[in-house]
Amino acid sequence: MAETVQQLLRERAADETVGLRHGDRAWTWREHLDEAATEAAALIALADPDRPLHVGTLLGNTPEMLRAMAAAGLGGYVLCGINTTRRGDGLLADIRRAECQLLVTDAEHLPLLAGLDLAGVRVLDVSSAEWAERVAAPVTVEELVPHREVEAMDTLMMIFTSGTSGDPKAVQVAHLMVLFSGLNLVGRFAMTSDDVCYLSMPLFHSNAVVAGWAVAIGSGAAMVPAKFSASRFVADVRHYGVTYMNYVGKPLAYVLATPEQPDDADNTLRVAFGNEAGDRDIDEFARRFDCQVMDGFGSTELAVIITRENGTPPGSIGKGFDGVAVYDSETVTECDVAVFDEHGALANADRAVGELVNTQGAGYFQGYYNDPAANDERMRHGMYWSGDLAYRDADGWIYLAGRTADWMRVDGENLAAAPIERILERLPALSRVAVYAVPDAAVGDQVMAAIVLQDEATLTPGELEAFLAAQPDLSPKAWPRFVRLADDLPSTATNKVLKRELIAQGATAGDGVLWTRESRGTAYA
Repeated sequence: MAETVQQLLRERAADETVGLRHGDRAWTWREHLDEAATEAAALIALADPDRPLHVGTLLGNTPEMLRAMAAAGLGGYVLCGINTTRRGDGLLADIRRAECQLLVTDAEHLPLLAGLDLAGVRVLDVSSAEWAERVAAPVTVEELVPHREVEAMDTLMMIFTSGTSGDPKAVQVAHLMVLFSGLNLVGRFAMTSDDVCYLSMPLFHSNAVVAGWAVAIGSGAAMVPAKFSASRFVADVRHYGVTYMNYVGKPLAYVLATPEQPDDADNTLRVAFGNEAGDRDIDEFARRFDCQVMDGFGSTELAVIITRENGTPPGSIGKGFDGVAVYDSETVTECDVAVFDEHGALANADRAVGELVNTQGAGYFQGYYNDPAANDERMRHGMYWSGDLAYRDADGWIYLAGRTADWMRVDGENLAAAPIERILERLPALSRVAVYAVPDAAVGDQVMAAIVLQDEATLTPGELEAFLAAQPDLSPKAWPRFVRLADDLPSTATNKVLKRELIAQGATAGDGVLWTRESRGTAYA
């Protein structure tokens, strides 16, 4: 059995089933992997042997990106997925942080590099005539002489974190971790070479790698790379015969915001797997498109693993692997078990909410590359600290409470953002929501919510007041003092809301409309 992606790809090299579809063209796995071997040979020949062979990719969700990923796997060098939404100094910092000596890009993304000091980085445009000449002589998988024969815990990719709470950090993702994640999902969903994987999440991000690409290479399913589009989603599923999709963040909400059609369930999709979808969106997506939706919890670091199982209560993300616990970061002790009142509201947030940790150490986390300060912050007291707030009930079910920056102190009471968001998501007119703290004029914080409505939906202040009043598990202090109605929310390339941008804008309308609640009342104006 393969222990590395390198070995797995070699085993698939003679496969004549379709491995890649894009537009009207199809590649067999053999054709795709031979192209990847040819690319790997060209890059290895260009590399400086005295420097780490780190190859950056500044590419979209295209056959070229999938080829670069397979080339790194076969070639035994490290691929560095560069976020295509980064600009200027931030983009340059990522390339430098990962110590890329080669940078693969195309005509679409090449202009992003204009004016950047890329001394020591060789830029290769795979859409150019020069590149076509470099790969003119085919090299098969069997003929490829790799940079090295890799071992299970060698780094396959450097994948940057989303950067929702600070500058992105380069996570070293091992061959074994990609292999383990992919084969676990292959077994869970009975994936075979008859399946078709829709890869519309950014391929430079961990979700697309371990929950999309790894599933395809592990099962032999065909890959369909695409740029996510809510309006094009159903058409793509039908055109390519998609049976499996991965997601991260709010894609389900985006799709559900489009007008429902009578024949939405007439499609080939059978499984959607991802993380960070709300309970309402999970249930509604499964109903509307007649498929199974499995939502889990995961981070690029893969140090804290939590899985849903039968019987997972509404709002919970499941139960953790051995070592997963909720700790108070100040006392370095485990938090109290969550206590709920008669309405289901968390009654002891001050003592139950803490940070998700792995008490047994780093798990599969191999560290951030070239970032000792960030590593020290993650690994404190011999444990891995995730930066995610959570609480756990008496039966071991874990509930997210947001990031560590999502704590709010309102009128002397600690509140967490995620439980408030889950309550607001019950509002039928609402598509997406972000809850965050803004400074109180006197002391502490006030709760603010930025909301995006469903297409063609409407909401009045009175309707919001009536909805909030009808939620028995919503503390009066958790009623948003400010509500921004917006057309969209600032987000990362991986569909995660950038709350720090909202927080920086304060209690303002931004590009939308601002409703304000009286300080001691319930009416919005």
